[in-house]
Amino acid sequence: MEQSFSQSFWFIWIILPTLIFLARIVDVSLQTIRIISISRGIRWLAPLVGFFEVLIWLLAIGQIMKTISHPVAYIAYAAGFATGTAIGQVLERKLTLGMVIVRVITPRDGPQLCQALHELGFGFTAVPGHGAAGAVEVIFTVLRRQHLQQVLTVIRESLPDAFYSIEEVASARATVYPLSSKSDPFRLFRLFSKRK
Repeated sequence: MEQSFSQSFWFIWIILPTLIFLARIVDVSLQTIRIISISRGIRWLAPLVGFFEVLIWLLAIGQIMKTISHPVAYIAYAAGFATGTAIGQVLERKLTLGMVIVRVITPRDGPQLCQALHELGFGFTAVPGHGAAGAVEVIFTVLRRQHLQQVLTVIRESLPDAFYSIEEVASARATVYPLSSKSDPFRLFRLFSKRK
């Protein structure tokens, strides 16, 4: 009975290709997470994710080898890879793992941004510099990626015309800000209402 079902039209042309497609989506999405964890210095996560990634890949390939005469299995495999790549790109934007460094270059009002960062508990380093149009101030801050949008909001509110760049940080030796592990959801609101 089980033998005949595995040879049936529904299994070979619909169920098996669907399972291969879904397995490939999960496999490629895990591959994205593994690569992100390596690039962001999260050493414990990469081997764990890699184990499940390869396990799923072997299961999918095993099923393709069993149904080598059916082209729909190959199409499902390729479609799963393409879909998994697209989902992986979404995951890359959504995951808030690791740390980043934000560099802000501003010709004016640097102290205003420094004060706002200080009030939110973020550390920073401000360095005077010289740009094509004259004197500037360069402000650096290293922070956990989960706080990036909060800091970008402060930058846009404090210095709407400032140039800033964001880079991945594989590791940081000292403290990563904010110092307080307790997050205050109203802290940003209070900061800006204080200025008005």
